[in-house]
Amino acid sequence: MRYRILCNAMTCVFVVWAGLISVPAVGEGIYLSPLALAVQGDTVYVAEFTAKQIAVFDSATNEVKKIIALPVQPSGLALSPNGEQLFVTGGGPEGQVYVVRLSDGEVVATHAVGHTPKAPVVTPDGKTLFVCDQFNDRVTALDLTGSGERVTIPVSREPIAAAITPDGSRLFVANLLPASRADGNYVSAVVDVIDVTTKKTTGAIKLVNGSSSVLDICVSPDGKYAYVTHILSRYQLPTTQLERGWINTNAVSVIDVAGMSLVNTVLLDDVDLGAANPWGVTCTPDGKWLCVAHSGTHEISVIDRTQLHKKLADEAAAGEGDRVPNDLSFLVELRQRIKLQGKGPRGLAAIGSRVFAAEYFSGTLGVVDLAQGNKPKSQSFALGDEPAMSVARAGELFFHDGSVCFQQWQSCASCHPGDARVDALNWDILNDGMGNPKNTKNLLLSYETPPTTATGIRANAVVSTRAGIRHILFNQLPEEYALSVDEYLKALKPVPSPKLEQGELSPSAERGEAIFEMAKCSRCHSGPLFTDMKGHVVGTGTRREVDTDFDTPTLIEVWRTAPYLHDGRAMTLEEVLTTFNNNDAHGKTSALSEKQVKDLVEYVLSL
Repeated sequence: MRYRILCNAMTCVFVVWAGLISVPAVGEGIYLSPLALAVQGDTVYVAEFTAKQIAVFDSATNEVKKIIALPVQPSGLALSPNGEQLFVTGGGPEGQVYVVRLSDGEVVATHAVGHTPKAPVVTPDGKTLFVCDQFNDRVTALDLTGSGERVTIPVSREPIAAAITPDGSRLFVANLLPASRADGNYVSAVVDVIDVTTKKTTGAIKLVNGSSSVLDICVSPDGKYAYVTHILSRYQLPTTQLERGWINTNAVSVIDVAGMSLVNTVLLDDVDLGAANPWGVTCTPDGKWLCVAHSGTHEISVIDRTQLHKKLADEAAAGEGDRVPNDLSFLVELRQRIKLQGKGPRGLAAIGSRVFAAEYFSGTLGVVDLAQGNKPKSQSFALGDEPAMSVARAGELFFHDGSVCFQQWQSCASCHPGDARVDALNWDILNDGMGNPKNTKNLLLSYETPPTTATGIRANAVVSTRAGIRHILFNQLPEEYALSVDEYLKALKPVPSPKLEQGELSPSAERGEAIFEMAKCSRCHSGPLFTDMKGHVVGTGTRREVDTDFDTPTLIEVWRTAPYLHDGRAMTLEEVLTTFNNNDAHGKTSALSEKQVKDLVEYVLSL
């Protein structure tokens, strides 16, 4: 895919070359979508998500030497310590771990795990496999010695990445989203710490205020530090400008492993050039370099670890540590930003001085050899035949592409991570005035359920998409861009709720379905999409919005969109139905018993 950006001091204009987007039917073709990597010797194992396969790449010859087919889309990879097996996570509500024998590429065993498993991690002794069950909010520990023992460990919210210390004592788990109400003064995701021996959490490390979209974590080879990639959102400011990271900045947080504490958070942006959407993170085996993939700007940051920690220590000693998360010049002379040839780097891995990047949108493997000196060049190697992009696929790329944003600070996915869902933050985006922030909405079904925004200020999603380009990306783009994003968002499919039992309502949810009718919830949340697409005064407005009509949201996938209400004040649906349900405006629940409320919540969370 080829494009360029023309910039002046005020705006960037996206110029689409002729033939940029082919127009096959939406969804036509099988994209490779390289997502996660594992390395052993000169071999790089590449999880090709959409293609449902593992590519075995020989880094000595820069060729794919084998393809291992799978029945599901692979989401994560881990090698056994003896190098004989590859553990592959995949699947949705009925997640699986596939054990691949590397000598012949055969799947020799499967293990059932939770909903949308990711980030498998094997202990150094090879006895235990940990898996992040993203939508169960837990980590599953599987015994690999033959006992069949299985332990589930509750964690914060949507565990998406994990890393183990070299001595195998602790597992650090990165959670995608904050798990708190959004109208407070401090909202952030956390990193949970699991004791590998007891298989219990021993603490949660809170990241800096505004930390969300946490996507990866690694532990340094010496075991002293963990590094976490995430967005650092300035959600307490109105979205009036982009300069100097006014809305979103992009960060890596440094954790002291022994102390289980946050050392500090370092911005990956430059003063006038954002580094949108940090994803994969890894250290080179010698521990010299910390590498971060920027999926939104199609590049890698390479940071001198020794100088990084020296500067952090100096700032702390001078009592200036608090300023570091706001210092856009902190990494000057400490890192290089290396442009990749491919698009959308996600997973990273290193062999010696070479860093490999899974380039999701180009179906390629990026390679940078840090031994080349101060300005190493990147290469990109095809992993197979990549079909021409459909309009929807191009829209998916554009949705995640921070390079089309003024100064590259953010992409649409910065506020709508996880396939255009939510970041769990409130934003004052000015579409209905200033000083009344609203919680980020799920974009699933947004085109089918007009109007959009909490107050219905936008007539439909077509209007909202174009307003977002102008007022959030601060850009003027051809209509072709917006049309492709329309197609991508229209193609989104609901994810089945983790509350379902083998795809069906639980007994509690079945009781709740009857209560849903009895409590008159269906008066507003009606029809197959559970919305009448109208606004209602529901008693949750404050100040000048006290009598405002709030749009009735669809209840499809409401289980993954907490916190609730227009300002994210309710952490749970139970609070929506009780604590914040003045005069029974959110359903006639005041006369319900505690058990009936729980059944009603169970039903709604099953939709």
